[in-house]
Amino acid sequence: MVRRRVAIVISGRGSNMEALIAACRQPDYPAEIVHVVSNEPAAAGLAKAAAAGVPTTVIEHRRFAARADFDAALDRRLREVGAELVCHAGFMRILTVDYVEAWRDRLINIHPSLLPAFPGLDTHARAIAAGVRFSGCTAHFVRAKVDAGPIIAQAVVPVLPDDDAERLAARVLAAEHRLYPFALRLVADGRTRVVGDTVVVDGAAIPAVGLFSPLPD
Repeated sequence: MVRRRVAIVISGRGSNMEALIAACRQPDYPAEIVHVVSNEPAAAGLAKAAAAGVPTTVIEHRRFAARADFDAALDRRLREVGAELVCHAGFMRILTVDYVEAWRDRLINIHPSLLPAFPGLDTHARAIAAGVRFSGCTAHFVRAKVDAGPIIAQAVVPVLPDDDAERLAARVLAAEHRLYPFALRLVADGRTRVVGDTVVVDGAAIPAVGLFSPLPD
């Protein structure tokens, strides 16, 4: 089995990164994590990656005069390590068109809402304030618009009557840790095709594409 080379880009604690690294340890998983890059030198995820034996690089965005210069440096590093696919996992940067297009349909992100609902920040508080009955998370190919792009898979999480943003966030995060490895497997297996603005998954019925419903114990 040929395993696709994956780089992960983070800004913080790296919990989704850990889920991807764990998934890639499975002998039948079609991808391997070859490098982790962070724009934050103090990101907790760097130590976690190193402990898992994954090489890391820090490219501090504050050292660049322009956003495009940082993105160009990030792009160079990803190519140097031989990445074929890139997973953003809590990477808190707005991206330039050049960077996104350089990795078009090879750049994946996970967002803690059922996109296109609640893009951006404070998703859980906004979901509760809106009175929605279900929230969740979305794995998608990245486009230049923030939290936009063809959806690969989604996980559905109920919003419970006593939820606050913190409780809902914890339940959604648990779903993210299942969904992201699932979505990366689909892409690395070559089972995804982007047709217009839609991802077509070969060999999978729609319910199997990622409708998880994790309930609290």
